[in-house]
Amino acid sequence: MKPNIRWQLLLALVGMGLILALLSFQASSTSLCSVTVPSAGGVMVEGIVGAPRYINPLLNDAYPVDREIGSLLFDGLTVHDTDGRLIPALAEKWTVGEDGRSLQFTLRNNIFWHDGQPVTAADVVFTYSLMQDEAFTGDPNLRTLWQAVTINQLDNRTVEFILDEPYSPFLEATTRGLLPAHLLAGTTAAQLPAHPFNQSPVGTGPFMVAPDQDWNRTHRLRLLPNPAAWHQGTQIAALEYKFFADEAVLLAAFADGDIQAMNSVSPEMLPALAEVDGTRLFTALSPRYSELLFNLGEDVHPIVASLEGRQALAHGLDRERLIDTVRNGQGVLMDGQYLPSSWAYNEELATAYEYDPQTAVSLLAGIPADTPIRLLALNDPVARVTADALIEQWTAVNIPVELNMVDTLADLRQQLDEGAFDIALLDISPPADPDLYDFWSQEAIIRGSNYANWNNRRASEALENGRKTWPLDERIIYYTIFNRLFAQELPALTLYQHSRSYALSSDVHEADIGLINTPRDRYKTMANWFLLYRDVTISCPE
Repeated sequence: MKPNIRWQLLLALVGMGLILALLSFQASSTSLCSVTVPSAGGVMVEGIVGAPRYINPLLNDAYPVDREIGSLLFDGLTVHDTDGRLIPALAEKWTVGEDGRSLQFTLRNNIFWHDGQPVTAADVVFTYSLMQDEAFTGDPNLRTLWQAVTINQLDNRTVEFILDEPYSPFLEATTRGLLPAHLLAGTTAAQLPAHPFNQSPVGTGPFMVAPDQDWNRTHRLRLLPNPAAWHQGTQIAALEYKFFADEAVLLAAFADGDIQAMNSVSPEMLPALAEVDGTRLFTALSPRYSELLFNLGEDVHPIVASLEGRQALAHGLDRERLIDTVRNGQGVLMDGQYLPSSWAYNEELATAYEYDPQTAVSLLAGIPADTPIRLLALNDPVARVTADALIEQWTAVNIPVELNMVDTLADLRQQLDEGAFDIALLDISPPADPDLYDFWSQEAIIRGSNYANWNNRRASEALENGRKTWPLDERIIYYTIFNRLFAQELPALTLYQHSRSYALSSDVHEADIGLINTPRDRYKTMANWFLLYRDVTISCPE
């Protein structure tokens, strides 16, 4: 049988092709490299002390954890910008009537609840009407405010509020988150606290509650990014809050890698946190300050009753040293009643009292100090350390002090109401709106919180006019008057503004954080954060 030359040639060509393919594959394989790149997925766990009770914007005023989580889930008609000015949120715009008593809000187009249903004016009416009910169990001040407001739905996107009289701080109330009427229809104010909605809330915010959550049992609550808020998506699949009984247990979980973030770090915990490897610490000023409230009523200590005496008390304090010793450096000096972030703040009008013991002693000359000053403070660890430091510094300039500590906020309020103090050490969280009428007006001495009994008619009139005026450029004129009079008479001395710290593990990559005061501030850049890596094959560089 003769060999088939054609088949032999064909087999030779196929063999040659296989050899060339193998050689080509080997050559190309040698030019490939494996690199590690960010990968989508994973759950970031943030620890927080405490647990939620009502994740409901109408019921969360007394519960910090509820407010923290709720701020990610719910939106109001308006929101504050970084200067404390109100800007639209769910509302597209609002207008104030010529009489100063009526306001109309127009909702934005194409806004939806987490379940996909549209947000309408009916949701606005439903939400704010609940707070008008006598059976409303939330903050009673909300009920008082809203019962004086008539609410009208003008169309599907427009709501009208009619007030009894012009009251510009009312706008602050429109920052409160809305509730979905289609899910809570028929629910009364009395039924609201027990409604299952509070355990699985539905809002409009940048995060939404994951399905089948039972945080009462698991002590965890998982939130998913709302696609409507994160148009380009996020690399981290979910944010989970884990609830702890105290900060020591929280820190241990962070150190062990069980959680990637600590929601808030107290000044006392900072030294221990510094020992944890891979910790990134973000610090920013907090909307809170500590102050000394002087009782200017009857039968008070001569030093406190005298302006020179109050100035001596101020000059006798090294406030920088207080920040270092009491708060581990976590604070900044502050003067006046308005935070520097407020549009009503005026640095030029605030008197800065520097530490000057000689001036303090000189100002005290001729003021009798036969009895000790009564210093009132809440009996908690930070307040006790602060009070002890105050007494030590005042004793150095021959000011005798007697400390009275009370165990509860109710006891503290009673002592303030009764005027059973000369100086009170207080922590203040001022309202975002600069209206301080209920704290410093003449009327507030009788019906309000003017515990200092500061009786200044011009300051009271300025505050009253400020709350009746809508345009900010006109309102600020009245607060300038108030700031000047307050600085002249010194009814209270602000010690320092607090700062807040947020801890993040180095396991969270590309987390560039600016402000941290609210969760939305912290997570503003979360679209770029990631937890995971994966290996991919690429062509090797030459």
